[in-house]
Amino acid sequence: MALGIEYKGTAFCGWQVQPDQPSVQAELEAALERFLCVKTPTICAGRTDTGVHATHQVVSFETEADRPESNWVRGLNTFLSDNVSVRWARVAPADFHARFSATSRTYEYWILNDRVRSPLFWSTTGWVFRPLDVERMRAGAACLLGTHDFTSFRAAECQAATPVRTIKHLDIVRLGRFVGIRISANAFLQHMVRNIVGTLIYVGTGRESPEWVERVLAAKCRAAAAPTFSPCGLYLTGVGYEGEAFASIPQGASGPFGNVFPKH
Repeated sequence: MALGIEYKGTAFCGWQVQPDQPSVQAELEAALERFLCVKTPTICAGRTDTGVHATHQVVSFETEADRPESNWVRGLNTFLSDNVSVRWARVAPADFHARFSATSRTYEYWILNDRVRSPLFWSTTGWVFRPLDVERMRAGAACLLGTHDFTSFRAAECQAATPVRTIKHLDIVRLGRFVGIRISANAFLQHMVRNIVGTLIYVGTGRESPEWVERVLAAKCRAAAAPTFSPCGLYLTGVGYEGEAFASIPQGASGPFGNVFPKH
């Protein structure tokens, strides 16, 4: 089976089960156990960190249960808290693997760009009180498209075998007092999106020039980039699967502010 999961990350230590801490995986597997009366391990498309949200996390698991897809959604949501919901369920091919079958992932980062912080958005957006110039941010982001060594944007504790990744799309939009950044890539390094966002914010506020981003990328040194930005505004919004065999698996969902980015 494959499930599409939406969750508010504020309540969790991240996706993955950790001792004595609430995680999305632990809550979902507890709901599955109550629904199926058997322990059922799950695999996700992308392990989100503490405080990171999702509108389209994809989860796979094996089961012998034969139930209508709508039954999975209603039944599991009965046992989940207000911070997690199952959006859809699909019977998947036998070789489907939420993580290893994925060929792309999409994240959105939303920033409240206002001189005063908002108590309504404190846990669901990042906050920048200085004005952000979106055109400067777009100019700085252009060099990140394509295949590169993203060492400057990976966490020191990142365990990925290689820092090389391919960014397929990087879009930046302004929606009133909010600025949104959407990044699609074949895969991401630990903290890669948040480190890119922090660097683009330096450009948007005028602290650094757009050309500085290219120098940061070329440095292949984490210290060259801006500090890691807050997890609060980060959302996993899409997971891509190629091939006719996986055509039934939804590819993505709208972000927290709807479908406001260009279509590719």
